[in-house]
Amino acid sequence: MGFDVGKVELHCEKNNTANKTNDISVNRLIVRRGQSFLVTFELHDHSRPTTDFLELKVETGPQPSEALRTRSVFGLPEGCGKGSSWKVKVHQGSVLPAGSITLDITSPADAPVGEYSLSVKTSAATSVRSSLGKLLLLFNPWCQEDWVHLPKEEERQEYVMREQGLVYRGSEKYISSMAWNFGQFEDDIVDICLKLLDVNPKCLRDPAKDFSARCNPIYVSRVVSAMINANDEGGVLMGRWDGKYDGGMSPTHWNGSVEVLRRWLKNGGNPVKYGQCWVFAAVMCTVLRCLGIPCRVVTNFQSAHDTDKNLTIDDFFSDYGVGPKQSPDSVWNYHVWVEAWMRRPDLSADSLYDGWQVVDPTPQEKSTGVYCCGPAPVKAILQGHVDLKHDVPFVFAEVNADRVTWMVFADGSKKKISTDSVSVGQNISTKAVGSDKRVDITANYKHAEGTEKERDVYNLAVKRVNIPEEDSNGIHGVSMKIVELTKPVSGKDIDLKLVLNSNDSETRTLVINVNVQAMRYNGIPSSQIQTELKEQKLLPNQDLTIPIHIPFSVYGEKMRESNSIKVSAVATDKDKGGAVYITEKDLVPESPLLTIKAIGSELQYSDMTAEVVFENPLSEGLRDCFITVTGSGLLTETMEARMPLLKQGQRLRVKMPFTPYRPGPKKLVAGFNCDQFRDIKASCNVYIKPVTGVVPRLP
Repeated sequence: MGFDVGKVELHCEKNNTANKTNDISVNRLIVRRGQSFLVTFELHDHSRPTTDFLELKVETGPQPSEALRTRSVFGLPEGCGKGSSWKVKVHQGSVLPAGSITLDITSPADAPVGEYSLSVKTSAATSVRSSLGKLLLLFNPWCQEDWVHLPKEEERQEYVMREQGLVYRGSEKYISSMAWNFGQFEDDIVDICLKLLDVNPKCLRDPAKDFSARCNPIYVSRVVSAMINANDEGGVLMGRWDGKYDGGMSPTHWNGSVEVLRRWLKNGGNPVKYGQCWVFAAVMCTVLRCLGIPCRVVTNFQSAHDTDKNLTIDDFFSDYGVGPKQSPDSVWNYHVWVEAWMRRPDLSADSLYDGWQVVDPTPQEKSTGVYCCGPAPVKAILQGHVDLKHDVPFVFAEVNADRVTWMVFADGSKKKISTDSVSVGQNISTKAVGSDKRVDITANYKHAEGTEKERDVYNLAVKRVNIPEEDSNGIHGVSMKIVELTKPVSGKDIDLKLVLNSNDSETRTLVINVNVQAMRYNGIPSSQIQTELKEQKLLPNQDLTIPIHIPFSVYGEKMRESNSIKVSAVATDKDKGGAVYITEKDLVPESPLLTIKAIGSELQYSDMTAEVVFENPLSEGLRDCFITVTGSGLLTETMEARMPLLKQGQRLRVKMPFTPYRPGPKKLVAGFNCDQFRDIKASCNVYIKPVTGVVPRLP
């Protein structure tokens, strides 16, 4: 005869703290796979309770089965539930004579992640089970047997536990950082992440198989990559790159992932409008860290988008600058993706491809019929092993494609000008462990440009994707470069010079067209700013300098939905049969200064103040000024302040009170908008010291 199960204690605070999930919640059981947790319950009977028979059962998913490892039966005495990989033993703190038993339960390190029900049967003679409650099981980077095991504690703190980070944007010569609140431990985010898995198309088609496959971080990261974008059914974010954001938010509006994920849930799974690559990547980073997969946000400057899988990018110029696309290939000023840490036994038995994997949720190209990318091993990209899954050729091209420049003439004909094997894939960047420094990880992806090894790897990749190699036929004789005279700052005029030089012995007559265009960060022109055409004599072995002046009154309005300015010069040689020379320079004007600082005692549950300051740099007033402040663990919701008019030279100072509710390293993030400037960002670090024995005043 079995025992009646009485009061159940899941020891949520103790278990979650031991499993490093207490930042998510201490009011529900959330544990990591491969690590033990305690459950205590009372056994009621007239006789003395024993552990002669206890059978436990865990189940996850709508159709749990032992064959799919979504159900496991195990227990006491040893051998009960033979074959189960879940284990249990009596904890030394059990007090059987008092009718209380504490069990020490350990899940396997490769169990499917998600929500489980836990029940117990106290007699072999009955089918009656008593519920012990529910638990959430996450990936475990602290467990050596888990495929996501990350050996160094400081990296686990950065890539799993850190709620704030930096996203790098701009261009290769103008790298700027933007603070981002990942917020993976806000108390509703874990449920939103699981909801995201539950509504993915693979789960809707075959839920039993999908829940079983959640044991594999390769599968989970690929599903998340597809679900962050809305190009396929049910995704979180809709992408938009044309500058038209009616019915939603400009991608530059977002400061963090929490608001995006909450809006998706509130919208009933309809996509949030709008995102671009850094938003897609940062939201994916939140989801993976919440689920326990170590990850980081990575930016690749001069990032190629190779649509035809030939590892080359075709650029087309006319005499008025960047020309219309005759190929969907492009080179973005920058592109942002995620690296996730995991083993890849599916590719090699000897750990050859373990470690960082590129996973990219931005919807660029389909992968096996779905808009997702990766996981692609960074080690495979470095070695040119482009015949491996998933999507290695595409990522290889992003960091190492060759660029071919063509001149398109008025009659539609075109002429190959040059081949560039160097410029793609520059300053690949991510945030440093434990600090806000930028780390250049380009060497993880490719060998140094200009070296024989880099060309060998490129040629190997070309052979592995069966593409014939092509020789360059670039034209030489005239060199051109565009040089900055002043640092480009939004709100001020920009001055540059075009410098030409000839090593020929003859004077040349050049028709020079200097063109200035507002560019979106994905390499597409958004509008024409100005153009200038002139004819000049270029003397042998002498520099010819042409000034370029770009007034703010001309470029300012056209930059509101653009990322950069492209200045290009096309010179046609009237004396050399129409030879053409091209140079270009991308400028990212620096935003006016916005500052934020935290005032007060940096103590949990203490009153503090965020102070935001902005000064109008223009000779005219700024209208419709709007400030936002966010910060996971500091503010429960976004704070806002508005000012209808900020006069010429006037300083705006806003103070906003807040009460930090979670200890540790945090970050306040401010945003400023007005009629002339869009989404200027600032941030400051705050380290909140914990307090004990205090009743929280915030949820």
